Amino acid sequence: MSIISKKLSEDEADTYSLVLSTAGISHKLRRDKDGWDILVKDADDETALNAIGKYIDENQSRTNRIEPRYSGEYKRTLTGIWVSMILLLFHTIVAIENKSEFFIKVYGSSAFHIMNGELYRSITSLMLHADAPHILGNMVGISIFGTSVCSIMGLGVGWFMILVTGIAGNLINALLRMEGHISVGASTSIFGAIGILSAYQFVKKFCAPGQRLKAFLPLCGGLALLGVLGSGEHSDLMAHLFGFLSGIIASSMYHVFINRTVSAGYQAGFIFLIFCIIAASWMRAF
Repeated sequence: MSIISKKLSEDEADTYSLVLSTAGISHKLRRDKDGWDILVKDADDETALNAIGKYIDENQSRTNRIEPRYSGEYKRTLTGIWVSMILLLFHTIVAIENKSEFFIKVYGSSAFHIMNGELYRSITSLMLHADAPHILGNMVGISIFGTSVCSIMGLGVGWFMILVTGIAGNLINALLRMEGHISVGASTSIFGAIGILSAYQFVKKFCAPGQRLKAFLPLCGGLALLGVLGSGEHSDLMAHLFGFLSGIIASSMYHVFINRTVSAGYQAGFIFLIFCIIAASWMRAF
């Protein structure tokens, strides 16, 4: 038998083995201290090399064509901490006035009221929290995942997508429940951010040669976080799930239709749009 590839990583060996199997070429994998070797019959060595070469060429071309170009092109930021402090300030003001229950009842994400035209509740509810543990947990989540999204997509686009996924999660949840269900909290947007990050990592790995078999791991990791963090005793798992799925869709659409660095002017425009949406929702509520 002939050795056609030497000192491969485990990922490369698995990938090339799959390529050869698909092409119907009999082969063996052999591991030594330097990595993995691929062996084929002497009569198949040229065919095997051509199959692997074609696979590498095709995937290299695909990577150059659709690899996300917005990765690492924005400065690191602590924006998630600032947003979490705004949420804490809002919660503190409501709590000091002893109006938490009133605000939750009147401005929370009530499926019945949303389906009867009070769509602003899908936005105002994102800023309301039931108690101290609730707001503190969401502060941690928005600090970590919100900051991560903005470091990839920029402040304006990042927060706009996070806000939209939270709104979408609440609206879909209300549409499917259509009952007296009510929920509050920024966690729907937090899981939207997790969905955005999961889809981003999926695309990044899927476009990288030898990483396709691992491309689904980020999505599985996101679902694991959903199961661990989003299914507590008083958590609205359905809203979290719809926020997560909305994040995946939003991230995929960003990659397909934008897939580039967004200028500072447009980022500022999206920030202004966010303030307009939030302000309009509270004005409509009052």
